[in-house]
Amino acid sequence: MSIRQYRPRSIAGRSGTRSRDLFLILLTIASIGLQITYPLVHNKLLQEITIATVYCAAVTMLIHSYFAYGFRFAITMGIVVLIFAFTVEAIGVKTGWPFGKYSYDHSLGKQIFGVPILVPFAWVMLTYPLLIAARRVTKNWVFIYGGIGLAAWDLFLDPQMVSAGRWTWKVVGPHVPYAPEIPLSNTAGWLFAGMGLMALLHAWLPKDRRKGGATTSIPDFFLAWTLFAGLIGNVFFFHRPGVGVFGAIVFGAVLIPYFFSIGFGRPANL
Repeated sequence: MSIRQYRPRSIAGRSGTRSRDLFLILLTIASIGLQITYPLVHNKLLQEITIATVYCAAVTMLIHSYFAYGFRFAITMGIVVLIFAFTVEAIGVKTGWPFGKYSYDHSLGKQIFGVPILVPFAWVMLTYPLLIAARRVTKNWVFIYGGIGLAAWDLFLDPQMVSAGRWTWKVVGPHVPYAPEIPLSNTAGWLFAGMGLMALLHAWLPKDRRKGGATTSIPDFFLAWTLFAGLIGNVFFFHRPGVGVFGAIVFGAVLIPYFFSIGFGRPANL
């Protein structure tokens, strides 16, 4: 006779979940910590912090997508976003379409066809959480919501990077409110490119979070942090309150339906 009191799967499952969640939390803390140091450093260290921030945040989103939705989702999303972003940026640098005339500084690292390798990874770090938000808020207009979200995020990104000399614009015609160094065509370009990218991702990626997968807390927090940091950073550290307040109003308007849905809406496997 043998008596078995043995539940290795449940024990291993709980241990694996805790390890996974701790790993994601540590990655998120590293990403946010790097962003917090950004306005406090200068010169070469600022350059290194900028590069490290993008790669760390992109890796965090890719790993979260694997834990939450599975390998197929993560690898497909990574490949599609990186190829799409690089292609659009390379066309933009060469032709001025769809964003306007601009060029990248070499301080962002190695370039291919005038586009720093780093840049497509910057697309990854916000495309993923905005895709999650868009899929929860709307079923039929994910590409519109997601495209608006990416264009709104750029209201924070471009003024900060242009001020740091990471890229420069040739401004022709109207400019972005409170950012005369950035043409309005850039916002339009982000809107249309963002809608195209979101349409592809929504069509090709699985829509349901896998059973027992990571919750959306990490990408949700990253969205909220981006809004908070964009406002506080511009108002108190970069001395550009107009950029901070305007960007917060637009980006906040995009996020409000999503966070309202989380707090008061239907349960969702997203």
